[in-house]
Amino acid sequence: MFNTSRLVFTKLAAPASTAAILVTFADLNTSSTTITTLADAAPSSSSPSIKLEKVKASIANLIEEDATKREDGTALTGTFVRLAWHCAGTYSKQDGSGGSNGARMRFSPEANWGANAGLKMARDALEPIKHKFPEMSYADLYSLAGVVAIEESGGPAIPFRLGRVDFESGEASPPDGRLPNADMGCRKDTIQHVRNVFYRMGFNDQEIVALLGAHALGRCHTDASGYWGPWNFSETAMSNEYFRLLVEERWSPKMTHNGEPWTGPDQYEDSTGKLMMLPSDIALIQDPEFKKYVEKYAKNEDLFFKDFAKAFSKLLELGVAFPAGKSWFKWRV
Repeated sequence: MFNTSRLVFTKLAAPASTAAILVTFADLNTSSTTITTLADAAPSSSSPSIKLEKVKASIANLIEEDATKREDGTALTGTFVRLAWHCAGTYSKQDGSGGSNGARMRFSPEANWGANAGLKMARDALEPIKHKFPEMSYADLYSLAGVVAIEESGGPAIPFRLGRVDFESGEASPPDGRLPNADMGCRKDTIQHVRNVFYRMGFNDQEIVALLGAHALGRCHTDASGYWGPWNFSETAMSNEYFRLLVEERWSPKMTHNGEPWTGPDQYEDSTGKLMMLPSDIALIQDPEFKKYVEKYAKNEDLFFKDFAKAFSKLLELGVAFPAGKSWFKWRV
């Protein structure tokens, strides 16, 4: 059972610039950070801390209840991470378009993009929570769902703040094609594609590898992406297992599925045939710069968690002009 009663948070003044954001992230990991329990927080009905705690608890309960109904070891965990990621992953630093502001995925064209296949289920699952907390924007709710999914699966605490707004249509949506593809046809092009997508958003190689560690959660579905299978045997638990498997397992092209020839897109499988990797995953151990971070994270889960928390929080803020003075919150379970 998810232990939402033990949540505590850190509250800091919002930084005024990107450079300050990075300093704040570093400060959140120091022993001097002040931790305030929810019992000590002001009980004002207008307090965003109290509201946010309640929303987080509702999302955590939703994940747990859905997992119980499924009874197959799967959950909404990976899907909520993907929802938050795909809302933010359209950002371009060149012109400031895209990003997590607007919750544009509710509308065409983003709702119909192939890269967002299967995410309507996640948005629909969050509707009762939106009705329960109508003062919260869809954009904040979708991003927060990804944060809760990470933290409730045993991952690191993710710095988060409110302030995203909703748009009334998809007119401001960027062009399709900004989200990463799993395969560009050859190793060289796939590696370059991964860099192009993440460099466009302002990430470096280390941040790219850390973010792709989210593949520790969830699985691919043939009816959504065409690919099949989980990346590891514990698809609802956040860990560095994704990196360990990349380094230590033998990965070969998938040729069969359930005794029949595999007719889906090119992917890789482990020696058991039960785990998978996408061509873009394998690219991380084919490129020397990516691989050095894969090897570091395979050996050190704490380092991975620290770097992932910074990069994922940065991802969720892309394209958002937060009002001055917005508070930061960082939960620990």
